[in-house]
Amino acid sequence: MFKNIVGNEKVKEYLKTSIETKNISHSYMFVGKSGIGKKLFAKEFAKTIMCVERENNKKIEECENCESCIKFEKGSNPDYIEIFPEGKTLKIDQIRKMQEKIVEKPIISNKKVYVIDDADLMNEESQNCLLKTLEEPPEYAVIILIVSNESKILSTIKSRCIIVKFNALTEKEIKTINPNLSEEFVKTLEGSLENIENVEEKQNQYRQINEIVDMIEKKCKLEELFNKSELLYSNKDDIIKMLEYLNIIFFEKKWINLVEIVEKTKQKIIANNNYDMCIDYLLMHVWEEINEKNSRS
Repeated sequence: MFKNIVGNEKVKEYLKTSIETKNISHSYMFVGKSGIGKKLFAKEFAKTIMCVERENNKKIEECENCESCIKFEKGSNPDYIEIFPEGKTLKIDQIRKMQEKIVEKPIISNKKVYVIDDADLMNEESQNCLLKTLEEPPEYAVIILIVSNESKILSTIKSRCIIVKFNALTEKEIKTINPNLSEEFVKTLEGSLENIENVEEKQNQYRQINEIVDMIEKKCKLEELFNKSELLYSNKDDIIKMLEYLNIIFFEKKWINLVEIVEKTKQKIIANNNYDMCIDYLLMHVWEEINEKNSRS
C-alpha cells in the first residue's frame, strides 16, 4: 500500500495504522498544496478500505484478486465515485446527486467511497448541503475531501472531518519521481508537480535564464544583454514564473538588491504597464547593479 507513491511518509503510516486497527472515519479532509499526491493517496486508501479480502484479516498489501480490487484497477468499481468541479466550481446539484446515491449500499465492496476533488471550490451553499451528509453518514460510506486552500472550507465542515495534512515534496523526492528533471527546473516547482507539463520546453527556458545571468556576471555590454534576452520579451504568459526563477538565482547569490528589482518588475507587469518596457527596466537595472557591484569589488 502506497509503495508506488513518493513522499509524505507520516501520512502513509497514519493511514496504514487506521486500516490495520479498523479505525476508519466516515469523513477525511486531505489538505496540502496542489500537485503533491493527495489524490493518489485518496485512491489507494479507498481501494484498500473497499477490499473484500481485508475483512478476512488478509494483510493490506496482499489482495489484488477480489472483485472489488480488480474492478477498482480497471476503473469500473461502482462503489468508488469521484466528484470533480464543473468549470470553476463544485455545484450544489453535484452534492445533491451524491446524497441521492450515497444511501444505496455498496454493490461489491466493503465500503462506498466518495472522493470530492478540489473541495475548496464549493461555495457556502454547496458546503452547507454537504454538511447534512457529514452529520449523519451511512455506516458504510467514506467521504474524502481533497483541499488545497483550507481557509475556504467552513469550520462546520472541518469539525466533522479527520484532517490529514500533506507536506510539499522535497527536491530529492521530485528527482526520484522524474530523474531527468534539471536541478534548475526542480527548484521552480516549489515542492509540487502541478506545473510539470511541457518539461523540456521549460527546462530549456531556465537554462537560457542562467545563461543571461552568466552574461551579466561576465560584464557583457548592455546591447548584448538585450539581444540575448529575447526569451523574456517573447514569453509574456510565462514571465512571472521566469522572474520567480530569477529570484531563486539571486537569493542563492545573496544579491538582495536584484531581488527588489525583480519584484518591482513583477508589480509593473501585474499592473499592466507596457510589457516590453517592463523587461527593459528589469535588464537595465540588473545590468547596472551587477556592473556597479563588480566595479566596487
